[in-house]
Amino acid sequence: MEQRLPSPCVVVLVGPGAAGKSTWASEHFGADLVVSSDRLRALVGSGEDDLAASADAFALLETVVSQRIGRGLTTVIDTLGLDRARRVEWLRQAREAGMPCVAVAFDTPAAECRRRNRERVKRIPADVLTGQLRAWGVAKKELPEEGYDDVLRPAVVRVVPEAFVGADAAVERQSSAPAGLRFGLQLSSYPGGRAGLGAWGREVAAKAEAVGFDAIYVMDHFRQIPQVGRAWDDFLESWTTLGYLAACTTRVRLGTLVSGITYRNVAHLGKIAATLDVLSGGRAVCGVGLAWFEAEHKAYGWPFPPVADRYTLLEDALQLLPVLWGPGNKPFHGRVLDVPDTTCYPRPLQERLPLLVGGSGRRTLRLASKYADAVNVFGDVAAVRERAAYVRSLTDRPVEITHLSTTLVGADVDALVERLRPRNQNPARYAATVNAGTVDDQIGRFRELAEAGVTEAMISLPDLDTLDDVGHVIAAFRT
Repeated sequence: MEQRLPSPCVVVLVGPGAAGKSTWASEHFGADLVVSSDRLRALVGSGEDDLAASADAFALLETVVSQRIGRGLTTVIDTLGLDRARRVEWLRQAREAGMPCVAVAFDTPAAECRRRNRERVKRIPADVLTGQLRAWGVAKKELPEEGYDDVLRPAVVRVVPEAFVGADAAVERQSSAPAGLRFGLQLSSYPGGRAGLGAWGREVAAKAEAVGFDAIYVMDHFRQIPQVGRAWDDFLESWTTLGYLAACTTRVRLGTLVSGITYRNVAHLGKIAATLDVLSGGRAVCGVGLAWFEAEHKAYGWPFPPVADRYTLLEDALQLLPVLWGPGNKPFHGRVLDVPDTTCYPRPLQERLPLLVGGSGRRTLRLASKYADAVNVFGDVAAVRERAAYVRSLTDRPVEITHLSTTLVGADVDALVERLRPRNQNPARYAATVNAGTVDDQIGRFRELAEAGVTEAMISLPDLDTLDDVGHVIAAFRT
């Protein structure tokens, strides 16, 4: 079975010469991750076998290792690793940087090391190799006591974002006892130029339905947010876009993640959502949230109330919207909202148009548990499990837990990361940010989220060309 190491991490190879360290490292890690004493000897001397350059090569190795660890980069230290003081120092640096550190023990039989050495063009002197084998016998006993996160055998290994470390076992659970999970696609950017946006949206929506998505969501903003792009990038108004997508699709639910409660008159928002539900054949979802983008409010001349005032408005809205969608025209009098006549016809086709609240804070979770049908949270599996348990502790009502994350999936993960990452961001950090992994990686991650209480996984794709790969992930949850 493949051994998964969290990215970034420090990997210390330990073993005598001719034990297979460099071969194993080259098979499992990109060349840029491996700091090799032999390669550095060639850099500062006349070649990898220039023993006279060894002292300078090892001094340079220490500098390179220290710099890489300090930058939080995965570092594979390919040298003999038989000097305990050096190993302990590398472990100390990893701990100081907050990085996991594992040792890989190459317990190759002495006879095999000698046989391999004899086949080399330039051999390790026999007495030197004998000394290394003797030192390995001592190091082998020391490694378990030095405090590594793990001491591994040289098997198949892959460095993956933390979210995928336990994916293998989760994939097996999904295969043997499948769990159901809905999937929603979040659109957070609109590429291709304004003349082609209509065709682009139609094509993406059709493809999303074809690969199995249950819903399509859009961000509710009026200019692009800084986490995604530039303020002047093309950005479509959310509810108008959903109306268009309703005409382009037949099955997926449609909603916002999420509508800022300060952006519209709340009664008007209710009318918009009801209209979308009718025109889409009962597929609308009304997502609402506290609103956070102050610069956007200022740009459009809208007031941006303090957090406490926005919470009050949000609580009123969560009570008003179901009244608007119900029969009659009864008045609503809240703490800050006063609507004398709640006439809203045609009423939504759904008996209860779903209300989804976005946010992970305790106060937001309390509001969701009291008034909403679902709450969309962020965070890793542990955080989701904690938030789901908190919601369950507050109510007996069936409040769904949904989860939004960025997801990059494909067979050649390294190539995708290299193509898409910003130039100033290291690959490991970008991969972790976008949850870059294979189809099996993602199946394992989403199985763990389902076990934590998630009923719908909403994903934002850095590359929409990966929709077919996402379809394979979705298929694994069709029970």
